[in-house]
Amino acid sequence: MAEHSSRPALIRLGNLEQRVILIFGDLLASIIALVTSLYIWREYSWRVLLATGITEKQASRIFSIDIQAWVYFLPLIWLLLLIELYEPIIAANRKKTQRGIIIAAVIGSIGYALIFTTIKDPTATLPRIAIGAFLILASLLTLFWRSLYIRLYTAQGLARRVLIVGAGKAGTTLAKAYDELIPSPFLLLGFTDDDPDKIGSKVVGHRVLGSNKDLLKVIEQENINDIVVAITGSMMGSTFQTILDIQESGVGVTRMPTMFEEITGRVPIHHLESDWLIRSFVDETRVSAFYELGKRIVDLVGSVVGVAIFLLTLPLISLAIVLETGFPIFYRQERLGRGGRVFMLYKFRTMIKDAEPDGEARAAQVDDPRITRVGTILRKTRLDEFPQFFNVLRGEMSLVGPRAERDQLVAKYQKEIPFYRARLLVKPGISGWAQITSGYASSIFATALKLEYDLYYIKHRTVAMDITILLRTFGTVFGFKGR
Repeated sequence: MAEHSSRPALIRLGNLEQRVILIFGDLLASIIALVTSLYIWREYSWRVLLATGITEKQASRIFSIDIQAWVYFLPLIWLLLLIELYEPIIAANRKKTQRGIIIAAVIGSIGYALIFTTIKDPTATLPRIAIGAFLILASLLTLFWRSLYIRLYTAQGLARRVLIVGAGKAGTTLAKAYDELIPSPFLLLGFTDDDPDKIGSKVVGHRVLGSNKDLLKVIEQENINDIVVAITGSMMGSTFQTILDIQESGVGVTRMPTMFEEITGRVPIHHLESDWLIRSFVDETRVSAFYELGKRIVDLVGSVVGVAIFLLTLPLISLAIVLETGFPIFYRQERLGRGGRVFMLYKFRTMIKDAEPDGEARAAQVDDPRITRVGTILRKTRLDEFPQFFNVLRGEMSLVGPRAERDQLVAKYQKEIPFYRARLLVKPGISGWAQITSGYASSIFATALKLEYDLYYIKHRTVAMDITILLRTFGTVFGFKGR
């Protein structure tokens, strides 16, 4: 084994650690907001009582405020409203963070208003002053904490220093993905590569600092925290031993697909070994029977709620569609479910009649001229998909999963995109990781991008991830961000 100096363990914050820090900070901010809002509520109630003309001594005898137990859960409710902001890349973006906090406050206000107007005696159990003060204070304190987090996150002195081993196709793909992230989740120092023609030059804007034989030297000179191995094909035995020595010295070692998934939330389908499908989707994607049972229970409960909302909105939506473009109100189409089984999917019609006169399947595009004005609103709010809750009720779909696709398009895409049919390993969903993170797939490139998100979900799916996607979908609906 090569000799190497021992180096102290370095603190490297992955996505999980960053989420824990974000949740802890938000929880602390919301608890402070709750305590302060209850104090404001108490002082306001005290002053209202004194305004009736009684003395302070008399008021102190009769003054009491019964705080309902649910009020103490406001910090947890606030965390749920912020669910979209726990993705590290989103959390590091100032504009997205500010927008997310505003949307959370608006959703909280709307939800409170709906409850206040529907219960029998709202003044007895729903303290308007306390809730209003909480939403304002929680928004301001969370915004302050998140601004502090963003400043620390983007500080170069605190950033992880990363080196990519291999400046080939896989390494350059990772570097390009890194360059698209604003702000950067770490500081990419450059590459090492065994090609002598690359050493000293720049590859996609990042310098090749030396050969793989010089790894230990480069790491010491550049104070590297992590290396990413982006070598495809065979690896020299000396390089492999060097990587083991590096790991023993306290430097983090990550494979390119793993780092790509971490920073993008996607699977790099064009840079995977031939056995990746078997290794990832046979060994790594097995889920327990408890997960399957829990997912089905959530689907049943969610579909019942969804069907109820569908029935309530049906008259108004039907009238709007008929007034603009006439009948039919619904659109039905065969789609592929789990294992390639065909089922009939129903949606509110959002396009003009005979949108595909030649019968050729076409994916929707940005500013698609076939979409009607009513259809645009339905798509923005995702109301067009509410008839699909019947598909969920029947077990043909799930609340969360890849988008249900047409047989003709699946046949077309699987010829051009690696691993495309792997998305049929799970039930399609009304919402999904790809739906909330990317736009229309109007090209092969965009379709491949959505597939990368779908495969990431299939590989990493958990109950917590399903709940996160559902909550972020609510944000999409209330934020008018549907497509």
